[in-house]
Amino acid sequence: MSAPTVTDLVGWMSAVVLAATLSRQVYTQWRTGKADGVSHWLFIGQMAASAGFIVYSLMLKNWVFVVTNFFNFFAATVGQCIYKRNQRLSQSKKDRQ
Repeated sequence: MSAPTVTDLVGWMSAVVLAATLSRQVYTQWRTGKADGVSHWLFIGQMAASAGFIVYSLMLKNWVFVVTNFFNFFAATVGQCIYKRNQRLSQSKKDRQ
């Protein structure tokens, strides 16, 4: 295996920044327990796009994007689950009032 190139390093650093950003958004949504201001279509679209980009990246053998898009797919799936949970909690609170 050859040493990483500057191009690879830029790609991996960008992947880390994106992962941190997505992780923070999902964590904030989980912590607040609210679904306000977030569309579940965001997560559905992200899952669909990430699945396509995983296949595309595998075809190109671009491991930066394979790993990044696997993470993006995972983060979007977790985000969608949290969004649905938060919606149920919000509806449950409204029903009790």
